[in-house]
Amino acid sequence: MISVVIADDQPLLRGGVRMVLDSEPDIVVVGEAADGHAALAMLRRHAPTVLLLDVRMPGLDGLAVLRQVAADPGLAGVRVVVLTTFDLDEYLYEALRLGAAGFLLKDADPAELLRAVRVAAEGEAVLAPSATRRLVETFVASAVDGPSAAASPEAANLTPREQEVVSLVAQGLTNEEIAARLVLSPATVRTHVGRAMSKVAARDRAQLVVFAYQSGLVRSST
Repeated sequence: MISVVIADDQPLLRGGVRMVLDSEPDIVVVGEAADGHAALAMLRRHAPTVLLLDVRMPGLDGLAVLRQVAADPGLAGVRVVVLTTFDLDEYLYEALRLGAAGFLLKDADPAELLRAVRVAAEGEAVLAPSATRRLVETFVASAVDGPSAAASPEAANLTPREQEVVSLVAQGLTNEEIAARLVLSPATVRTHVGRAMSKVAARDRAQLVVFAYQSGLVRSST
């Protein structure tokens, strides 16, 4: 059973999300929160599988919640999906960097919501490739000093094949698409992704995307 906490300061949105999720036999909403303090209390009480988190909340905002989740070993198993109104939001890049599993637009349809919760619960990243790529490119570009910027030491620890795979992950390709591109099996691609995540201390695929841009493995096209 996938347990979910919904943290958003809009009661109508929380109610709508809860109605969709509670209609499914494999998902249960164990709590709702209208601000960050209440969200953390719910997390520590229920340790849910997934937290649906609005970053723009009064009091303690979503980024502060993410920082506390990342610092608390007892919450290491919680997968955080950020709820946002816009797919190009300055808060989202920081949320991914802090360990969010991805993001979901608040106007997503019920099928997208259910898929996001299930994908996050399985340990995968909730990423719309084109939107995520645009987001990361926009907010990492200013930190990259042009095409000659040196790759980070962590990137140097990756094998050439791992660097190639990480670059393709950051471009939004799935494991199956990477396998076809590189003439590998999907299982081999998964192994390369897993090893790369371990070497660069990326919590999940979303953080691996951020790392690829920060390290210079992928260049912004903006």
